[in-house]
Amino acid sequence: MAATNTPTAFVTGGSRGIGLGVVQALIDAGYAVAFNGVRPEAAVAELLTELRSSSRQDVIYVAGDIGDSADRHRMVDEVYARFGYLNVLINNAGVAPRERSDLLEVSEESYERVVGINLQGTFFLTQAIARRMVADRQSDDTFTAYIINVGSISATVASINRGQYCISKAGLGMMTQLFATRLAPEGIPVYELRPGIIRTDMTSAVAEKYDKLIAEGLMLQPRWGYPEDVGRAVKALVDGAFAYSTGQVIMIDGGLTVSRL
Repeated sequence: MAATNTPTAFVTGGSRGIGLGVVQALIDAGYAVAFNGVRPEAAVAELLTELRSSSRQDVIYVAGDIGDSADRHRMVDEVYARFGYLNVLINNAGVAPRERSDLLEVSEESYERVVGINLQGTFFLTQAIARRMVADRQSDDTFTAYIINVGSISATVASINRGQYCISKAGLGMMTQLFATRLAPEGIPVYELRPGIIRTDMTSAVAEKYDKLIAEGLMLQPRWGYPEDVGRAVKALVDGAFAYSTGQVIMIDGGLTVSRL
């Protein structure tokens, strides 16, 4: 393992939205960052240049689909070949259904695509990196490692026109608990962040709907969430601010899921 003077992180789905907010927070915190997306590197060249100009450390882009086994293995190999080790894995990549449809009309193709990327792909990517983190911890007990899963309030808030997405996020919640349990003896904490209504390209198509709901009191804090809200939470976790809280869910939803009368 290389010397660990520079902390390193891999952020999946990091080229836009919540993932980009996390990438920027980690860069600001002095991390060398690899981020992933499905677009070719040429499509994110301008963003990559901008991120590198604001970083004191290495920033790389790794193209690939976490839902594809060959892509996952290649990306892990590329990140480790560049950095030598990983201190932080942020599982953020995910997709919504291409078309929202009633629960009784969901196709197997749509279900398999969403669950295959959001849950199955995330599970096996985490498994591959966790193995390496464990090995690094066993060879050096000063080595620090964190795994953070970016879930969604949809893990518990039912939306019958995108049921496959809700199922994938509910599964991610159990995945967090499983990896937290398995990795606790190795000294590797695992956390889950559950954002609520975050202003990103994924929510742009329903912005008018949520503007109205927010104005009508949907959340306790009457505003949209932003990617930087999630980025700040990630920074607190990797700074060790929640060192005695492995396996826990941190809500970033402006109080949306608080039960009220």
